[in-house]
Amino acid sequence: MSFELIVNSKPSGEISMALMRDSTLVELHEEKVDTDFAVGDIYLGKVRKVVASLNASFVNVGYEKDAFLHYLDLGPQFKSLDKFTQDTIRGKQNVADLLYFKSENDIDKDGKITDTLSSSREILVQVAKEPISSKGPRLSSEITLAGRFLVLVPFSNKISISQQIKDVEEKKRLKDIVKSVLPKNFGVIIRTVANDKKLAEIDSDLKDLLDRWRKMHSNLKKAKSPKRVLGELNRASSLLRDTLNANYTKIHVNDPVLLAEMKDYVQSIAPEKASILKEYKGKVDIFEQFGVNKEIKVLFGKKVPLPSGGYLIIEHTEAMHVVDVNSGNRSAKNDTQENNAITVNLEAAEELARVLRLRDMGGIICVDFIDMHKRDNNKLLYNKLRELLKQDKAKHSIIPPSKFGVVEITRQRVRPVTNIETSEGCPTCNGTGKIQASIMFADEIESKLKFLLEEKKVKKVTLIVHPYLESYFKKGMVSKQWKWYFQFKKWVTIQANNSNHILEYKFLDGEGKKIKV
Repeated sequence: MSFELIVNSKPSGEISMALMRDSTLVELHEEKVDTDFAVGDIYLGKVRKVVASLNASFVNVGYEKDAFLHYLDLGPQFKSLDKFTQDTIRGKQNVADLLYFKSENDIDKDGKITDTLSSSREILVQVAKEPISSKGPRLSSEITLAGRFLVLVPFSNKISISQQIKDVEEKKRLKDIVKSVLPKNFGVIIRTVANDKKLAEIDSDLKDLLDRWRKMHSNLKKAKSPKRVLGELNRASSLLRDTLNANYTKIHVNDPVLLAEMKDYVQSIAPEKASILKEYKGKVDIFEQFGVNKEIKVLFGKKVPLPSGGYLIIEHTEAMHVVDVNSGNRSAKNDTQENNAITVNLEAAEELARVLRLRDMGGIICVDFIDMHKRDNNKLLYNKLRELLKQDKAKHSIIPPSKFGVVEITRQRVRPVTNIETSEGCPTCNGTGKIQASIMFADEIESKLKFLLEEKKVKKVTLIVHPYLESYFKKGMVSKQWKWYFQFKKWVTIQANNSNHILEYKFLDGEGKKIKV
């Protein structure tokens, strides 16, 4: 199993990242220009309203809608965090170190929000869920700082370890290492990737986390709510932090500045992997070159095809996602209905597990599999789905198929579901109901080419079009492309891009920059 990461930096400043496993797209991440209110960001917020009936409060962190903070999300050590925050703001807590900090008693887990918070009070909070739909961010006051091997938990003395590490001796070794380097009043969660790591690596990771805590404290001293006092790593670096392992073979980046940033980060966490980062210098769009655009078109639509000829229909409602499994035109001449059903269902389960991660679908997901009458087949499907979803980092639970063949899944939702529009506008009317004579389209491109080559004197032009149009312009012994060469005495390169609408096109200069016509 090999992994490749394709990083596409766009002129708008947005970054898209595609994680490929054995050349198959398994994760797609997008980082917008405005990265505020990302999961992990820490804010100094101000309580706007305390609602006793919800046992929660609404906090102003600078978002257009107040963020939600439930009593259970305050964390046991809230009083200690609150004391540290107030003392820092007032200038009484001048150091980030907690060696001499006197911790407060834990709050009552069955307590009331009104006994702990009041309106207009400033508190330190962390984004637990990004704004979704019409809701503001979901917050937590149980501050954690995630690193490569450890998660730092201030005001706690507890050392927890990932359940994925099974070896008893290894667990003991890791706990002993952490105990030897962990400062007072800090707890940690030891991550799965810490397995077999040496003291020096774990100590280095801990020092980086403590540096981030000091930076947060320094920003807090001069902060006025609402204010972000510590940002999470950018999405590219956090993805590398959480997934980079020995199976990574290549990381392709189309922006030299971003490449340098990522190289510095990889050099700090896994120096031996720095050489796998490569700058992509091709003229073709990076997602087009590695087949990402094609997979996005297939996997983000309402209808997701299966290799055997079956397909999934995915509908997103306000309350849940609904998935219907269909056998389609799958041939089953020498097979029984039951065998055909289990074959399609198992294939659908595999594709569903990939789509859940890819789209980052969360909340309630109801999957209507093809009805099966044998209990063993239903059990086989349930176990297969559980096994496939073990690779999913988001918290989830699965209920076995009901008598109607419906499987219910709940999956942790921390970010808005990734929604990419895969339907294309009408190639002739663009939704207006009125069409342009199609014969004029080639004349339109030719007219603009003439202006670029003869009037603006552009030396080198590349035309980016839909694959259908690429074929049209290149077909025949004396194609349109050759006619342009004879007419303008310059060769016009024509490239296809699957993400283009059928009549969408653009011109690029010799440096790959878009030419405005």
